[in-house]
Formats: sequence, C-alpha cells, structure tokens
Amino acid sequence: MIASKTTHGRCRLCDKALNTSFMDLGMSPLCESFLTAEQTDAMEPFYPLHALVCDSCFLVQLKEYVQPEHIFTEYAYFSSYSTSWVEHARRYCEMIKGRLALGAHSRVYEIASNDGYLLQHFLPLGVPVTGIEPAANVAEVARKKNIPTLVEFFGLNLAQRLASEGKTADLIIGNNVLAQVPDLNDFTAGMAHLLAPQGVITLEFPHLEKLINENQFDTIYHEHFSYFSLVTIDRMAKRHGLKVFDVEEIGTHGGSLRVYLCRDGAAHAVSPKVIALLAHERQIGFEDIASYARFAAGVHDTKRKLLSFLIACKDKGARICGYGAPGKGNTLLNYCGIGTDFLDFTVDRNPYKHGRYTPGMHIPIYPVEVINEVKPDYLFILPWNLKNEIVAQMRHVGDWGCKFIVPIPSVHVIDPKEVSKELSK
Repeated sequence: MIASKTTHGRCRLCDKALNTSFMDLGMSPLCESFLTAEQTDAMEPFYPLHALVCDSCFLVQLKEYVQPEHIFTEYAYFSSYSTSWVEHARRYCEMIKGRLALGAHSRVYEIASNDGYLLQHFLPLGVPVTGIEPAANVAEVARKKNIPTLVEFFGLNLAQRLASEGKTADLIIGNNVLAQVPDLNDFTAGMAHLLAPQGVITLEFPHLEKLINENQFDTIYHEHFSYFSLVTIDRMAKRHGLKVFDVEEIGTHGGSLRVYLCRDGAAHAVSPKVIALLAHERQIGFEDIASYARFAAGVHDTKRKLLSFLIACKDKGARICGYGAPGKGNTLLNYCGIGTDFLDFTVDRNPYKHGRYTPGMHIPIYPVEVINEVKPDYLFILPWNLKNEIVAQMRHVGDWGCKFIVPIPSVHVIDPKEVSKELSK
C-alpha cells in the first residue's frame, strides 16, 4: 500500500493542504502496541499526535505516520470483552433485521468484523453473513464461531471482486472502523460499488460534537486517522454517489452517531433527523474553521485538574490502580505523563494483554482478580466510556473503601457504596 498523501499534510478526503491545528498532544507511541518485559528495555518509537482540521471540508484528521498493515495485521483489541458492547450489537442485529426485512435471501457484510462480536447474532436469525477483518489473530476467533471471515483490508479492489462474483450487499455494517481508514475515498467507493441497488450501509462512529464538548481528547490516537461530524459524512457520501437518509444519536463510546446510507437514487426517503442535525452542526460552527480552535484550551485545563487531583491523592498516601488498558487510555497516560509513580498497575479482562506493559508509560497489566488481592484506595477507569459497566461489575471494591476515578470529561470520583444504594432501591 502506498502511503497516504496526508503524510505530507494533505486532507485524506478532499486533498486540500492542511493548515489548521485542532489539538497537539505531543509525541506518543502507537496506542495498541503493548510491550513485553524485554521490549520495555529497548527503543520505543514515538510519533507526533497532532490533529489537524481541513479548511475546505472540515474533516478533523491525523497525518499518517505508520501504514495500516503495521497497526492492524495483529491487533490487541477484541470487541467481545465488553459485555455492554456485545449487547449493543445484539440489539442492533435484531433491529436491522426487522427494519430491512433481512432473511435467508439476504447478504450482510461487516467491515472490521473483529472477533465476531456482532455477526454472531445474525446466525440464529438465519441471515447469511461475511466478516471482513485484516487482523488474522482476531479473525481466527470469529471463524471458530462459524462466521465466514475474509482476512483482508476493505477497499474498492475487494468490493469489485465480490461484486463480480454476484455477491452484492443488502447491508454493509461499519462499526467504529471509519476512523481507522487511511484512504476514505477508496473505502467509500468500495462500499458504494458493493452495495445492491436498494442496499443499506450503516456506520457508527464517535460524534465530533461529543469529542469537543466533553474533552474526549484521549479518543485521538494514531490508529484513528479521522474524526467525524455529520457535515463531513454528508460530504463524503455525496462524493461517491451515496446519500445519508437517516441518523441516530447513540450513547456508545462517549456519544456516537449511527448513520444510514444508500445509493443516491435508492428508494429511501431522507429523514427529518438528518436535515435537523446538519442544521444544528452548521449552527454550532462545524463549517466555520475558527470554531475548531476552542477545543485545545479545554483539554489543557482537563490535564491540569486531573494531575492536581492525582498528586493530592498520592500526597495523602493513597494507592491507585488502573482498570482497563484501552487504546484511549494510552493517549491519556502519555499526554498527562501518568506512569507507575501514579498507577501501581492496571488490569484488563483481555488475557492477550496480561503480563505486558502499556506503551510509553510502561504500566504493567494484570488480570482483574489482582484488584481483590491488592485492595487499592482508588480504581482509575481508563475506558471511561464503559464506566457504568465497570462500576456495576466491580462495585464490591467499596467493601474496603475503594472508590473509582473517572478522568473524562473532567476528573470526578464515584463511590461504589452510593451506587449500590441506588441499585438496591
């Protein structure tokens, strides 16, 4: 694969020069590059983590410093370790089957299908599926669930091959993959080519408005090339003969959009929700380049307050451990300089990460059960988007007085005893 032009400061959607800064998070390692003990004593590559915004199409994006094959060929993220995310996927499958009248005659593809967390729910519904997943280690898990999976990157070439075999799509699903696509035009052209005449594409992605309003700077990392508003999605769709005909605001990943696309001439009427959200985004300045400058000041303030809180805790002798080792957590740890001087260790449900260390700050990662042995004073929730799930799973830590620290949108503490009282009502 040829490196994207964005390596040299060109927009990955409209190819205009990138001149406007959105947020500069300094130098950072690849967020999913978890290290062995031996690797912590070797040179570790860091790359600029500087988000820019296009003055022409208003796409927020990173330059491409590492090619996707280096990041995604073997991947440490397995979707099924979040029970709430799997449940979200199950509800989606049941909803979309009914909405589109999918059945044994249908053909469904998921791009970046990961370990089969979503497509597995179509199997008992009798809907034929195919996963497309470039990470071989993750795809193998899906295949063991009897989910046919192509170990390839998706783009126009693959779409042309499938379409030439008569395998066009009634539904194409892309959940939290669009941000990881270096060549948006090739990817979108591929979806448009693979789509049946009345077929539907659904894409889920974190909403740029939420990222800005809630200081979600840790969702910026090298594996995420782009950050989307509906304004930019609408422009991207129109470039490739597609139209956005519906949109839903959903709570996943700190606040996301689920957009529905079809061919421009397909018989899907445009929902008033699309028109309303586009008007709202324009009203708040998403087509005004000056409005993007406000984000950085809030991030700087969030960092200062978080570090002040952690310093005060440590000065009082508190023991703090992390919960989770997500990609976003590594952006936060590296940007804020939070290492083992603050967090003794972190834990994760994914066995792949056990015995490894977080990139950059080298915080050791243990199984969740270690928390019960150590009994820390605070658990620092790194995947804050799953805080409700984590607090419910771990509320027993309140038995020894432990509390949860949530860093985003601003640092705050959750007392599990108070949560338990609410749950028992």
